[in-house]
Amino acid sequence: TKNMKNILITGANGGIGSAIAKKLASKNTRLFLIYHNNKDILDNIKQTHSSEIYLYQCDLTKEKEIKALIDDIIYKFKKIDVLINAHGVSLFQQIQDTSEKDYNHIFDTNFKSIVFTIKHVAKHMISEKYGNIINISSMWGNVGASMESIYSAAKGALNTLTLSLAKELGSSNICVNAICPGLIDTKMNAKLDNSAISEIVNSTPLNKIGSPDDVAKIVKFLALDSSFITGQIITVDGGFSL
Repeated sequence: TKNMKNILITGANGGIGSAIAKKLASKNTRLFLIYHNNKDILDNIKQTHSSEIYLYQCDLTKEKEIKALIDDIIYKFKKIDVLINAHGVSLFQQIQDTSEKDYNHIFDTNFKSIVFTIKHVAKHMISEKYGNIINISSMWGNVGASMESIYSAAKGALNTLTLSLAKELGSSNICVNAICPGLIDTKMNAKLDNSAISEIVNSTPLNKIGSPDDVAKIVKFLALDSSFITGQIITVDGGFSL
């Protein structure tokens, strides 16, 4: 198992997270799948794939839970080679209706949690002189979305964090990249009405919405086949944000 890659995926029960987990499950990977609630989809992935898969429940907005989780994985399995931050929540709301509670929920979940997950994983990657961090962001972090200003701002912060950490961690042979999906066919986007979806599709050069697999393929390449790409914000949006 010398060449076995230990891969931690947060939000692994989401549409994009579960697609990534399925794509990365193989005899050469050991997966740690993190969820907050609703693990049925992860039980299913575990049963239908022969790779080593471990499920962990964690509230990633609490640093002490993150630290306990990472410490446990390092104690049992010695290292984490790849960290994929795929969890997140959206908020569709005008700024004048946004409460402090809404703001905290969005920034704690979409940004603070990733800062502290990286903090506790990176120190082990630095001592191993190897690591690969992939943040799932959003095209709205690049261009902003009307009615999703706080969500867009959190994703913009995540993109800048990615660029900064690519510089900071590069000397330890750690790659840090972000992927910015466009409109993807997930449960999170299922609540958008048809007119909003067709408006986005009509503004997309490829004239369609993406699938979770479109994102998972890029993640797989970065996680397993890439060693000289870092500090990149890779947009997977059918050309929408051109």
